[in-house]
Amino acid sequence: MTFHLLRTALAAFGLSASVLAGPSAGPTAPQDRVTGRAFATRSEVIARRGMAATSQPLATQAALDILKAGGSAMDAAIAANAVLGHVEPTGNGIGGDLFAIVWDPKERKLYGYNGSGRSPMSLTREKLIEAIGDPDAETIPKYGPLPVSVPGCVDGWCALHDRFGKLPLDQVLAPAIASARGGAPITELIAYYWNLGSNRLKVWPGFEEVYMPGGRAPRKGEVFANPGLANTLEAVAKQGRAGFYEGRVAKTIADYMAANGGFLSEEDLRAHQGEWVEPVSVNYRGYDVWELPPNGQGIAALQMLQILEGYDIAAMGFGSAEYVHAFTEAKKLAFADRARFYADPAFAPAPVAELLSDAYAEERRGLIGEKAMKSTPAGNPALGEGDTIYLCTADSSGMMVSLIQSNFRGMGSGMTPPGLGFCLQDRGELFDLVPGRPNSYAPGKRPFHTIIPAFITKEGEPYMTFGLMGGATQPQGHVQIVINMIDFDMNVQEAGDAPRIVHTGSQQPTGQTMETGGHLHLESGFSQEVQRALLRMGHKLQRANGIFGGYQGIRVDLEGGVYFGGSESRKDGQAAGY
Repeated sequence: MTFHLLRTALAAFGLSASVLAGPSAGPTAPQDRVTGRAFATRSEVIARRGMAATSQPLATQAALDILKAGGSAMDAAIAANAVLGHVEPTGNGIGGDLFAIVWDPKERKLYGYNGSGRSPMSLTREKLIEAIGDPDAETIPKYGPLPVSVPGCVDGWCALHDRFGKLPLDQVLAPAIASARGGAPITELIAYYWNLGSNRLKVWPGFEEVYMPGGRAPRKGEVFANPGLANTLEAVAKQGRAGFYEGRVAKTIADYMAANGGFLSEEDLRAHQGEWVEPVSVNYRGYDVWELPPNGQGIAALQMLQILEGYDIAAMGFGSAEYVHAFTEAKKLAFADRARFYADPAFAPAPVAELLSDAYAEERRGLIGEKAMKSTPAGNPALGEGDTIYLCTADSSGMMVSLIQSNFRGMGSGMTPPGLGFCLQDRGELFDLVPGRPNSYAPGKRPFHTIIPAFITKEGEPYMTFGLMGGATQPQGHVQIVINMIDFDMNVQEAGDAPRIVHTGSQQPTGQTMETGGHLHLESGFSQEVQRALLRMGHKLQRANGIFGGYQGIRVDLEGGVYFGGSESRKDGQAAGY
């Protein structure tokens, strides 16, 4: 069913076609910005020599300090990530995984890095089911020792630094070490999430000692120090990856896990190695949008863009019912394939080229009609909520970094080895317990992964490094940033500030199915008229707070020789340059 029929159907309900495309159909926007950028909470940051955009101002300042000291964009990204592990442990830390896309101005190409860790080699599916204690279990526990997989962050830092760093690693990590040892004040939003996380994780050994000084989570403005984390970072600064995956730190992790029902061993840690991967792309209206291939979910954004390119999005109008409907249905189709095909390629290679082909996008687009789909089976391509931090940096040489890092569910599994100052991730929860499927659990396997960095080039030149954290929100957010900038002509700040769309309830790589269409969540600002129109199309609208993600972006103007930075207004984000 085509969209001209959709307009006819809406007219039958008393809604004119102009409602779909006109300003009254979109989100209500402030009218007092002299710049005329309707959605921007603030202007873009513009600078010539370097730029950093992170979710916490102290981390942004650390990145700038490293850039000013002669460091590369990669040095700055690692420094910011390490600081965030101290001041924003609700979203990341060295107990988690890392992914990155890097524009190398010397080679004039993009590099991709997959820093995800694997499940313990000694933990068979039979042992896992036995440890869960339910022979009919369909999911892996969210917290505790069983969902813990090897942390890939530190190995990722070292591999990326070896290739793209300029300053010594001890200098790069010095700001984070000083922050953890001397303490830093906690912001309001992070204090809120810290309190939530602490209430559910304090039951696990070691968590309270590190993250609940005085028996509670830090409150807004209170200074939090983490000497154990400072000591661990110092070991990495002196010894590189061996300071984490071997010796005292590795033995402490393994002994702690063995004593508390876990399986992660010194051998698992020592054997870990991240992987350099080739980014993949689709061309959207002349711009090449780049993501990393599975085991991550990045190609879901590319599949959505392939479907949506077949519509005149600009003519629909931002926030119109027509646009929201097309976006949501494209998401359902891409996520059906995400559930079916995305997994560790060493165990189950996904047909990436076929999933991203024009012919397959046309076939899937043909399934979108005037009503919301209740169920969306995966396609058959011809073969040939978690918390995270996202940051981006750029330097005077033209290097641009897109980096994302996470413990998965907020602060992670709750498993906190003594004296080390960090919590281990619970990424293993995202395996499918049903055998025989691409993402089914196996020892030494990487789980399906939600965290994804992104990049845009145009005619072979860098255009923008960006990302948007937030579990399954991420590919949906990536698509909206691209469309906001390309179809709706927004700037890098406005594109992130504009009200967002999030659909939940699609099929999942862990085995869940969608049978009733899921739920559509519209951020504050979408008009009542549009919401009523979407209800009439069969969408189930549901209010939600805090699920709309966290964005950062840096665009480069090669002709003018400047960077434009934007940061997340929903969090503590700061973009800054010099």
